[in-house]
Amino acid sequence: MPVDIQRSSERGVSELGWLHSRFSFSFADYYNPKRMGFGALRVLNDDIIGPGAGFGMHPHSNYEIVTIVLEGALEHADSMGNRGIIRAGEVQCMSAGRGVMHSEHNASAEDKAILLQVWVKPDTVGAEPRYSQAKLSEAGMEGKLAEIVSGNRGVSGPLKIRQDARFLLGNIGSGAKAVFSASGEGKGAYVFVVSGAVKIGNERLSGRDAAGITGEKSFEIAAEKNSTVLVIEVPME
Repeated sequence: MPVDIQRSSERGVSELGWLHSRFSFSFADYYNPKRMGFGALRVLNDDIIGPGAGFGMHPHSNYEIVTIVLEGALEHADSMGNRGIIRAGEVQCMSAGRGVMHSEHNASAEDKAILLQVWVKPDTVGAEPRYSQAKLSEAGMEGKLAEIVSGNRGVSGPLKIRQDARFLLGNIGSGAKAVFSASGEGKGAYVFVVSGAVKIGNERLSGRDAAGITGEKSFEIAAEKNSTVLVIEVPME
């Protein structure tokens, strides 16, 4: 099984006082020619935003942006007229399309916000921007990998992006296993361990470790302790 392991300690680091970030791929001032992305997956940022802090209005275009809030709450506003709070246990999708402005702030003046933000290249550029949000509890991810974001062929995920890609999230109990099955040819799976410890084949992954897996129709993720695992399946271009 071709597996490219990335340990948590190997990620890029940014410390801005109010923002603590770890970058799985080259981003902003972090550049690693060996970590430019994984197929259509271009960004996976692991952010901690301090109380009351955040990003002012700024532009994006031609990316599918998925935000998963792990702890706390994030206040969102955009040029499409959307305003609201994304809380822990919720996921947001924003198709930037031909261009959108948005802001993100920690909704609490006392507690930190922890989130994953993922960018995927779309299969269509210049499209109409769009926005959606859902609770993760609706996906039924206990004990299995549940599809929380679907691509243009998907039917089960509550949220959609403009790419033949999938986001799956699962809470796997200690000693249990979850099976990932590829949705088609030419795909790769980027496995990110949100918490816990798992084994994939002979490789052991701890919290915030990741593995890029290609050329496999299916594989098992075996939990050594209670674990939360995110799998992002994308075309390998």
